[in-house]
Amino acid sequence: MDKFEEIFKMQDALNRRIGVALPPPTEEEKAKWVLNYTRAMQQEIAELIDSVPWKWWAKYQKFDEQNARVEVVDLFHFLISIAQTLGMSADDVFQAYVKKNQVNIQRQESGYVKKDESDSRHI
Repeated sequence: MDKFEEIFKMQDALNRRIGVALPPPTEEEKAKWVLNYTRAMQQEIAELIDSVPWKWWAKYQKFDEQNARVEVVDLFHFLISIAQTLGMSADDVFQAYVKKNQVNIQRQESGYVKKDESDSRHI
């Protein structure tokens, strides 16, 4: 088992430990959990921002790289849970990432002068 698959397995075990079995059985439950996890990610992003001295007027702030790393890992917990909510495995995420990366490269090569949502429909 590769590291990415192991992370998915560990996240599934953690979610089950706290009483959340993914993917949820209904579309309504899926939507609820995507929203829950997205909100949690917003909070983690705020905590990540607070690790960086973003207040240009405040002299007391210092970059807290150790905490920034913890917040990145917290984001992974919730992002993987979203993928699992949508029924995606580690391999599904990897395959979608590869395809979307190719789209992004093509966009850069073409100058990305026009938004075209259809270029990602195959993912």
